[in-house]
This record gives sequence, structure tokens and C-alpha cells, in this order.
Amino acid sequence: MKIKFTKMHGLGNDYLYINCFEENLDEVDLAKLAVKMSDRHFGVGSDGIVLIMPSKESDARMRIFNPDGSEAQMCGNAIRCVARYLYESGIVKKERMAVETESGIKTIDLNVKGPVFSAKVNMGEPILDASQIPTSFSGEKVIDELIYVDGKEVKITCVSMGNPHCIVFVEDVEFDDFKRLGRALENHKMFPERINVEFVKPIDKSHIRMRVWERGAGETLACGTGACASAVACVLNDKSDRNVTVHLNGGDLKIKWSSEDNCVYMEGPAEFVFRGEWII
Repeated sequence: MKIKFTKMHGLGNDYLYINCFEENLDEVDLAKLAVKMSDRHFGVGSDGIVLIMPSKESDARMRIFNPDGSEAQMCGNAIRCVARYLYESGIVKKERMAVETESGIKTIDLNVKGPVFSAKVNMGEPILDASQIPTSFSGEKVIDELIYVDGKEVKITCVSMGNPHCIVFVEDVEFDDFKRLGRALENHKMFPERINVEFVKPIDKSHIRMRVWERGAGETLACGTGACASAVACVLNDKSDRNVTVHLNGGDLKIKWSSEDNCVYMEGPAEFVFRGEWII
């Protein structure tokens, strides 16, 4: 069996996109497929696989599988790539489209000048309720809370953008214990479904620097939902305005937490890399 795929990335956050309008994966173990295809030494290499599927509720649906085989609810970088793929392949020839995800339907506006080169996504309202993120904290919200990790005290703020995020403010995102602390927080007992971890250095009121440890993937060059969660956390801790540029290892995202509708808007690029076939 051959599976056609397209590799795309948003700021270096790279996934393998499979067009399920054409490909039938009903008999395929998707978790195992994600593990094998994502392997950067023995597979194609990626931060996971994304299925672009028909939807009864919107223009299309996407499902995301991490390199460890777990399924993610949402990815901001991936959904921009999905929108570009849908538009340029002619499946959804609209500059505003709706894509169903495991965390709800998201609306994407494409900036079309010839090929699509950027997309703006309404990521919805941030979830701040501790139990809904979910966390095991007893309070209503997790804002500047103290947590013990490997015997050390760390202050965190938690936000869900359809998937859970833990934000830690640091003096320098390039600190030595990044991997150890990222992994320890991801799997901390206070997070029953594990969690994505963002280490953030505020630069000024309109710029922040972020480095991400993604649940099920480890360090990636960018995370769209993480950038949104980090922007919200900065506002909650009075470290930035509601409009910020987030500088990630893979590039920049523009994030706005609207005071009018309480929704978070994310704008950034989506790029093609190459197409290929995977043989099972």
C-alpha cells in the first residue's frame, strides 16, 4: 500500500500532511504510522502526521498524531498549513474557511497574493479554569502558582487553547536544563493528560521570546497554540499588551488577545517542503 503525503511547515514546526479526501486510511493503525513516518532517522522525519479529512460540520477536518503516536487536539502551525493545502489544491477555494479540529471548529483567513503566504486563525477563547485545562490544582485558575519539580520551586501559569499549556517565565530561554525541566513538567502529576511547556522571556510590552517543549514531541521550532497561550499568560501576569510578536526558534508569530470577543488571533506563514509516497 502506498500513501501519498506532503511535507509542510509553519516556522519549522513540520508535519506530514495526508489528503484523506483521496487516501483511505480506514485499515491503517494511525498511531504506528505516525511513529514510523515521523522518525527523523528511519522515517521521513517530522513533528507528526496530519490527516486532512472531509467534515460534515465545516469545510474540512484535521486530525494530528504526535511522533510518539498520541493524538493532539490542536496545532496552530498545522492548521495554517491545512488551510493553504486546501486552498491551493482546490479542495476549498475560499479565502475564509472553517476547519474542524478535536478542540472545535476554527476559522482561518488566508492572505492570498498569488500563492497563499500567510494565514490568520481565530483560535477561540483561552480556557483558564484549572479543572478544564486540565490540571489538578485546587484553585479556580493557575496564575503565577508555585510548583515543585525535581525538588525545585518553579512558578507557572496554565492556559488551554484547546490543548493544555504551562508557561514558565525565565531570564533566558537558552538555559542548560531546558530538556530536563520541559520533560519533568510535561509529565508532572499535576497534569493528568500531560502538558505542553513554554519557557518565555518578555522583551517589552509588544515582544516576547518563547521556546517550547511539546507534549509527545519534545522540543520543536515553533508552536502556534503555545504562542497564543504564552501571550495570554503575559497579559495575565502584566508582562505584555494584548498585541504581541512572539519570537520562536523557527520565526515570528503575531498574536492578539482581543478584548472585544475574548478570542485569540494568530497570524503566521505556512510553507510547502516536498511531496512523496510512504510504502506500508
